[in-house]
Amino acid sequence: MNPLHRGRGSTSTRVQMRKGAASAPAPLTAQDTPRDGYAEFLRSTLPRQADTVASHRLGQERVWLKKAGPRHGKWGYRVMALFAHALRLDIIKPVPNPGGEAAVAIEARRLRQLGAAGLRVPVVLAQEAGGLLLSDLGQSHATVTVQERIEQAAAAGPAALLAVWREGLEAIAAVHARGAYLSQAFDRNLVQCPDGVIGYIDFEDDPGETLDLVDCQVRDWLSYLHSTAMLVRAAAPQAAGEHWHAMQQTGASEAVRQRIAEASRRMRWLRKLPASRRWGRDTQRVRALARLLGRWYPDRD
Repeated sequence: MNPLHRGRGSTSTRVQMRKGAASAPAPLTAQDTPRDGYAEFLRSTLPRQADTVASHRLGQERVWLKKAGPRHGKWGYRVMALFAHALRLDIIKPVPNPGGEAAVAIEARRLRQLGAAGLRVPVVLAQEAGGLLLSDLGQSHATVTVQERIEQAAAAGPAALLAVWREGLEAIAAVHARGAYLSQAFDRNLVQCPDGVIGYIDFEDDPGETLDLVDCQVRDWLSYLHSTAMLVRAAAPQAAGEHWHAMQQTGASEAVRQRIAEASRRMRWLRKLPASRRWGRDTQRVRALARLLGRWYPDRD
């Protein structure tokens, strides 16, 4: 269900969680539903669980227990803040993840808000200051992330890739249509449920605490593009651009469209970043994003 990629558990557990239940998540621990229900299970299991995130089975039900993790280091935030300042782009300023009990409270609040808005998110089954017990989006059936689906579709050709990629765009537009926003709208955090509906995960931070709604929604779009730009640009950039602009016309407000166009202009120089892999995957993704936006929003001067 839940690639909670910002957990601080073991590396193997984080990789398994990132791939979702369809890709062999952490082994389940079969247990009977406790007499006092979910709250008792959380209370008794929380101090005994070693990993930050782990799956368990209560009777026929899969659940996920997520422990409070340590506060994230500030150095990366400072670097990204300087980068955002240089580009004059508030929308890419890092949103601090407080870690610990604060992150637990943020995630619980955001999951309840999005669930109340009719969006497919894990249900908070029980909550303590030190952790959450969450439902499985697949309800004990297999789920798969949009990231996995895009990578699989890429092998089948541009048309297949674009079909899956567009589903991710539609999933983000569905959130915005309800006046809401996500937190980390990367393809790995969009999860296709067994009934075909795409759900949303990873809410340890809240961009709405530092950004207005328009910038939060712009951030969602750019996050999704950032995570998919390399494959899209390599496979079918022109056709993807047609899908993109069509979706923006129907699924984004005028204010959001204007800020995305402005972001594209200010990111122009990032197209010149080195393509070599030795500069790291993130640099390659940023370069691909800037080049993709540059193609979709040509220079006017």
